[in-house]
Amino acid sequence: MAKEKEKDKENIDTKNEALKEKTAVKDISEKTVNVESLDPETLEVEKLIAPDEEKEGPIEVPNYEEEIVKIIRGNSSPKLLKSKLEDYHDNSIADAMKLLKKSERQKLYRILDAEALGAIFEYISTEDASTYINEMDLKKASTVISELEPDTAVEILRELEKSKRTLLIDSMESDVRKDIKVVASFDEDEIGSKMTTNCIIINDGLSIKEAMSELVEQAKDNDNISTIFVEDKDRAFVGAIDLKELIIARKDMHLKDLIMTSFPYVYGHENISDCIERLKDYSEGLIPVLDNNNRILGVITSQNLVEVVDEEMGEDYAKFAGLTAEEDLSEPLIESLKKRLPWLLILLCLGMLVSSVVGIFEGVIAGLPIIMAFQTLILDMSGNVGTQSLAVTIRVLMDENLTFAQKIQLVWKEVRVGFCNGLILASLSFIFLGLYIHFVKDRPWGFSYSMSGCIGVSLIVAMIISSTLGTLIPMFFKKIKVDPAVASGPLITTLNDLIAVVTYYSMSWILLFNVLHLA
Repeated sequence: MAKEKEKDKENIDTKNEALKEKTAVKDISEKTVNVESLDPETLEVEKLIAPDEEKEGPIEVPNYEEEIVKIIRGNSSPKLLKSKLEDYHDNSIADAMKLLKKSERQKLYRILDAEALGAIFEYISTEDASTYINEMDLKKASTVISELEPDTAVEILRELEKSKRTLLIDSMESDVRKDIKVVASFDEDEIGSKMTTNCIIINDGLSIKEAMSELVEQAKDNDNISTIFVEDKDRAFVGAIDLKELIIARKDMHLKDLIMTSFPYVYGHENISDCIERLKDYSEGLIPVLDNNNRILGVITSQNLVEVVDEEMGEDYAKFAGLTAEEDLSEPLIESLKKRLPWLLILLCLGMLVSSVVGIFEGVIAGLPIIMAFQTLILDMSGNVGTQSLAVTIRVLMDENLTFAQKIQLVWKEVRVGFCNGLILASLSFIFLGLYIHFVKDRPWGFSYSMSGCIGVSLIVAMIISSTLGTLIPMFFKKIKVDPAVASGPLITTLNDLIAVVTYYSMSWILLFNVLHLA
């Protein structure tokens, strides 16, 4: 009887467990069905955990420029239009302005105030900005330029006609004219031409409380407040203070205890190419620019630095391509010719020299015409190796602290790289070109592999010489104070063509004619 009761109890427990499992499954099913009722944050986390489960095709990127154009072309009131445009980034509005007609842009000038237009103009190219300024009335144009950073204002003013430029400067406030005058006093290749006067400068004799008050006062007109620069009673640069350090400082602390006296700086008349590498080594958002009396003139912002680096890279790319300066799509034909012809004339003379060298080996070519078929192979590989070494060397030479021993080490490394690459490629050429000459050109095995062996040896010698030239030439330019980028790809390639031709035909004459007597 007792056993039957225990058995009944076990059955009841089993049924209860099954019922619980069934209920749990039902609850999960219901939750799965009602997952859309969960809060957005939960759904976002779920999508991040399993991003591949709900892919419904490519993500559509909103076209803000078209949206802005549609808003401006609408019939909403000026107040509503301005309110809608405030939802978009200044850069998007700047891009949208290219899609607008002149009358539509003039509508935009009337809707937005000078401060808003100034923020937008910071993202517009100098050429387009000067066009837009000419579309405004004198008063509006003057106030917009006054809102710009001084370096941007100077660049735009230089693009305008002298009469218009004079009228605009004359209608500006004296403080704005003073800032523009300071930046305009520097040549375009000097770092001072890229600075802005938008910064906070305090005296080192202030207390913590006084320094905070001065910061708040100057912040009304200057928004670059992440770093506060400090000067002494003679206005000489002392150092800088991080905003966070000033905020958390106790009132009984001395201001001088917060000053970073080893903060990096540059002089306004320094050449951009000379100090750009030094600036890139620091992660500071603002770098002070000093005059010859060590007084602070302004600062280089991280945005200025990016623009300067971009310009320098553009110039280097242009020189690599054999141009004397950068080009753009709208540049006149004559200007493009002026930039390209100088190098092309030099390369033409070098090309004629290469052709004349080939003429010296007419007897070799006449005795064994098949060697002409592989001349291009030697020339191409020689040029490619030289260009690679050139690129590596120019990048290394950017380090101004490079020692003579390190330069010798670089040359030796490139020679070894050229030899190893040449050895590998020569081995492959020996095998496959031998097969090619035998089966395609229908030549005997001995002749085929004698030819491919000569080509392989020529490859090794040409690649060693090319990698050495690609390293030594930019070093030579650097030594004579000429930008190494002038030793551009076309120049190296042409010189390597000369070396490759001499090497290939000399090796052919020595190995194939005098050693193996194939002709």
